[in-house]
Amino acid sequence: MSSTKDGGTKVTVVEDGTEFRGSMFSSCAVLVRGRIAGDVSSPSLAVTQTGFVSGRIKVATLTSDGELAGEIDADTVTLAGRVSDGTLIRAKTLEAKLSSEGGMTVTFGDARLEVGDDPTTPP
Repeated sequence: MSSTKDGGTKVTVVEDGTEFRGSMFSSCAVLVRGRIAGDVSSPSLAVTQTGFVSGRIKVATLTSDGELAGEIDADTVTLAGRVSDGTLIRAKTLEAKLSSEGGMTVTFGDARLEVGDDPTTPP
């Protein structure tokens, strides 16, 4: 599953047409073009338009143009895709990218967002 990308940087890739079920721990970045159902832990996770990740996600950086579901813990989240019903996102920073050209839009189902320095501590 790991491959090298420009400059020899390692990336774990789940290709379109591939479905992974279970727990995944990667010491390098993860790129999802296919589907993951389960736990994901890595320094960064990128979900493409064809990608879908469902489960417990723990990463420093998350970028998604695809679909997310489950419980997400990340320092930085950038969304331009879909967030499924019942999803919980805990992040220090969250950015939702919308396209004025009618391309990508962010769609939130019945999701809960906790954003800030320590999102689990009430004021």
